[in-house]
Amino acid sequence: MLAAEPDFLTGDLAHEHDDDIKSLSLTADEPLDLDKFQTWFGRLLQTRGPDILRSKGILDFAGEPDHYVFQGVHMLMDGSPMGPWPAAAARQSRLVFIGRNLETMGLAEGFAACKAG
Repeated sequence: MLAAEPDFLTGDLAHEHDDDIKSLSLTADEPLDLDKFQTWFGRLLQTRGPDILRSKGILDFAGEPDHYVFQGVHMLMDGSPMGPWPAAAARQSRLVFIGRNLETMGLAEGFAACKAG
């Protein structure tokens, strides 16, 4: 990099921030219903994916011994089971979103509707 841009480390570091980009974190202490979550999250990515820059989470699905970890960029998501929950760890689902217009997506309500029961 320094060969192509010798002042890369010493040059003007001014850059712009996009004030429209926000983050939102959600948690649930009760297990989630896998089908409800997949339906909600799939619809969310289809309809609002361009505004969701990043998403990631650790999820506790009802009846599943493993914790599920995922990460996504826009409309793409990858995830997998990551083995049993550690014995000393509280089973809790956590989601984080980074994007634009998050406050208009009903994320807290949609996530809450995914709880099993």
